[in-house]
Amino acid sequence: MIEQQIRPWEVLDTRVLETFRTVERARYVPAPYRAVAYTDVEIPIGEGERMMKPVLEGRMLQALALTGAERVLEVGTGSGYVTACLARLGASVLSLERHPALAQAATGRLAADGIDNTEVMAADALTGFAPQDRFDAIAVTGAMAAVPDAWLDWLAPGGRMFVVRGLAPAMEAVLLTRIDGHVRTDSLFETTLDYLHGAAPVPRFTL
Repeated sequence: MIEQQIRPWEVLDTRVLETFRTVERARYVPAPYRAVAYTDVEIPIGEGERMMKPVLEGRMLQALALTGAERVLEVGTGSGYVTACLARLGASVLSLERHPALAQAATGRLAADGIDNTEVMAADALTGFAPQDRFDAIAVTGAMAAVPDAWLDWLAPGGRMFVVRGLAPAMEAVLLTRIDGHVRTDSLFETTLDYLHGAAPVPRFTL
């Protein structure tokens, strides 16, 4: 997976690559799909959700450039695999998952993996979540038609957010960084990703 998929997609950060070697992806994949845990596909995890492809996970982790000192927010826990990677790269992780069953399953996997610097919360980031603190990094694991302004306020000074935004099929992965009271946008690459629940574009009525 690392040599044939992730490195060719320009993921060269040594800490990210070591994290992929350390965190066993198969432990976070539902049993029926473990044979394809390391292939370049999106894997169903229940509740209508899917794991991101490894190459997209790698580009996201690299873009966030975690040093080990960051308080991280993850929007969309899913299987818990990216949560585990973020936990090894940052200082602590608060992960939000709108499906209680997925949140519970991910919590169990993380505990079984000996990861104790994460908290998985059954909550929807788009409906009523109000963090007490700001975050140094935010990883959004589903696409959004547009990023809510309120989410930008969740970033600490110097904080950065990875998110895939726009309209399919021409979505754009961007890194949003809070600098001196404003937010800088760096375009990273084009991709496609399932929308977060409630974050898809509003259908337009046409005659």
